[in-house]
Amino acid sequence: MILDTNALSATADHDPGAIRIISAANQLAIPVIVLGEYRHGIARSRLGAAYRKWLEEFLAVCRVLDVTNETSHHYATIHLELKEIGKPIPVNDIWIAALCRQHHLPLLSRDRHFDVVRGLKRVGW
Repeated sequence: MILDTNALSATADHDPGAIRIISAANQLAIPVIVLGEYRHGIARSRLGAAYRKWLEEFLAVCRVLDVTNETSHHYATIHLELKEIGKPIPVNDIWIAALCRQHHLPLLSRDRHFDVVRGLKRVGW
């Protein structure tokens, strides 16, 4: 399962719904894009040091997904599909969706706009 930024934040904050889903997952993956968004958020937090420590420990049980040449093909396809149906989503989320397609993994996210991405399974909590 791939974690979106809001899922990573919810996990760090011990949200019971997110924790329940993550605990049942066979594997956990975090896109490098999500890491950037999350690190940006904790850099501005008064609890930044605690969140940074938590993140380093959590990353020990996760796979970090990098953007590759293959990812760029998925990105371009998704971007065009969304444009054709008139349903744009944020650029970072297109990259996250591309990684989901590339790795054939569901996405844990509260962002319903992922539901318009063909072939992507979003899991909410």
